[in-house]
Amino acid sequence: MNKVSGQIIRSLTLGLLSAIGWIAATGAASAVGGEWSRNDHVEMRLVSGVSGVGHLMSIPIGLQFRMKPGWKLYWRTPGNAGFPPRTDWSLSENVAKIEMEWPLPKRFSIFGLETIGYENEVILPINVAVTKVGQPVQLDADIDYLTCKEICIPYSATAKLSIGSGPMAATEFAFEIEKYRARVPGDGERYGLRIQNLKVRSKGDAVEFRLVASSLKPFHAPDVFLEGPEGSYFGKPVIKLSEDGNTAILKISGEGFEKPVTAAGIPITVTLVDGERMMEARLIGKPGDVSSPSSITTNGYSLSIILLFALVGGLILNLMPCVLPVLSLKLLNVVGQGGQNPNHVRRGFIASAAGIVFSFLLIAGGIIVVRSAGVAIGWGMHFQQPVFLVVMSLILTLFACNLFGLFELSLPSRLMGIAGSAGNSHSLSGQFMMGAFATLLATPCSAPFLGTAVGFALSRGPTEIWGIFFVLGIGLALPYLAVAAFPRLVTQLPKPGNWMKWLRFILAMALIGTAVWLVTVLSVQLGIEGAVSVAALLALIVAILALRHLPDSRLGQHASKATWVLSIAAVFVGLFVTPPTTSVSTRVGGWEKFDEAAISRHVSGGKTVVIDVTADWCLTCQVNKKFVLNSAPLAEWLAEKKVIRMEADWTRFDQEISDYLARFGRYGIPFNVVYGPNTPEGIPLPELLTDAIVRTAVGKAGSAQILIKK
Repeated sequence: MNKVSGQIIRSLTLGLLSAIGWIAATGAASAVGGEWSRNDHVEMRLVSGVSGVGHLMSIPIGLQFRMKPGWKLYWRTPGNAGFPPRTDWSLSENVAKIEMEWPLPKRFSIFGLETIGYENEVILPINVAVTKVGQPVQLDADIDYLTCKEICIPYSATAKLSIGSGPMAATEFAFEIEKYRARVPGDGERYGLRIQNLKVRSKGDAVEFRLVASSLKPFHAPDVFLEGPEGSYFGKPVIKLSEDGNTAILKISGEGFEKPVTAAGIPITVTLVDGERMMEARLIGKPGDVSSPSSITTNGYSLSIILLFALVGGLILNLMPCVLPVLSLKLLNVVGQGGQNPNHVRRGFIASAAGIVFSFLLIAGGIIVVRSAGVAIGWGMHFQQPVFLVVMSLILTLFACNLFGLFELSLPSRLMGIAGSAGNSHSLSGQFMMGAFATLLATPCSAPFLGTAVGFALSRGPTEIWGIFFVLGIGLALPYLAVAAFPRLVTQLPKPGNWMKWLRFILAMALIGTAVWLVTVLSVQLGIEGAVSVAALLALIVAILALRHLPDSRLGQHASKATWVLSIAAVFVGLFVTPPTTSVSTRVGGWEKFDEAAISRHVSGGKTVVIDVTADWCLTCQVNKKFVLNSAPLAEWLAEKKVIRMEADWTRFDQEISDYLARFGRYGIPFNVVYGPNTPEGIPLPELLTDAIVRTAVGKAGSAQILIKK
């Protein structure tokens, strides 16, 4: 009997403890879940993603709505009717700032009216910045919202939520809050979406918009939500897709604009959606033609034409200033074949061509991988990475040391072996490496036809990228392939002799000069201290390799180990030195810092604006600047005409500049545009500038008289 009684008592005790635990758990859940505010159509409450404030400076919460079937809630811009939820948090405690986010809404069309909102259920993610970390947070919100079915009913309610000061732990609501936060549109990179341009024109009392969007994957059912000045609203878009589905033109009508469209354009927030893919961007709708073409082809060209552009652009790249630093490598490659067997010459130049094509495919693969990670990409983007510049400077220095005779191929170092084989004109692997390295160093700049081809490739999928970059490589390799086809052109050159020593010395100095140029670019990427550190390490490498050749030198094989250590140290500088955070002066030599919003203001005021997108690593940009844009005659003429000049410095990565280029379908530089009252959408200029080209564009854009320099 006592045994049975003891079991009963233990069972009752366990049951009581379980009940207490359940009550405590229920209390904890209600503390982070808030109380429902209910009416006949909607229930609403606040929920928290964390159980306690802990050490968080920002608390993730959500404003949860559940609607009865058929009833809807409105988005931040409701459309033709309605209003979004409005909140007042003034009674909250330990709250510094409230930021509400808006998940992707749904379009509702009825009787010709377009409204935008949510049905069934939605959680609006909210970030609560606390005033005092580690202290409890008391949220007290007065909320006004409108819900509609056949009729619309406004409601006012109060929502409260207490979050204690205890340790931070995820609640049962954390997943739901993050699920809706994942549906807040971003920049579109992760989904392969991009907005190319937005044109607008007045049509009586209404306004028409024409949006061009591109996608790496074919569009299925695109839609767009526009948000403009207060009081404006927009209709449902009329959509036209390209044959491959990768480009969409959406025409949208708008009303409620108090002022007519001017040259300054209209600031518009664009939310583009295609199924589960979405993006949001803040754009300026510029005046222009909004009529849709009868058919759409990306960039206006078929793939076959783009491939032809890629071939011609790659060939022209051989003549661009950005190729000049590697001419010494090409020249050494040619003269080293003098007097050789034609078959040997043919194999060597084919190996160099293979290296060129390989390097282009390497760049294409890197672009595909980087873009798949959701990172913005562009032509020459590798020159925006300090570690790449350090490695190129290091290899150039080793090339030069090999030409100086400071080390030979027999030196037991893989890095030395690469440089040595590239300097050995009789080595097929050296010829291959020379072609690959020369291409990597020679491709930061654009060229005629090249920009169009690259822009097409970067707006498409992996197949097009591989194909176009392969043809680009063939174009750059055409001179090598021509020599391979007619090797006797080279075999007529004198055989290598003592004169080659002087040539090797001259070419080595040219490579040292190129390395110095890259270090000056590093001064922008890493700051003066970082660039000086890299330069000192490279100088030490040269000194060690030189000292080992002195009589009675004991360096011997230790030189290669020291070179390895110094090389690794230089790479570490490129990887870990923090770039400078100081901003560039807003006005340098008559050039203002790039400000896209200011362009519209200047143009609406009757001014002409010249934009120069440049970078220190782009030699073609520097040639344009020195011999055209900053030349005394043109600079004085632009100043006389009161032309506003803006410089967009892309030496270091800048998302604003990348987006600006993308809106013109460009992904590389140099890139120059002239805006004016007559051409508010801008006139893109060719890659290589002349005095006459700039003056003509300025005259066309504004009212300035065209003065062509004779």
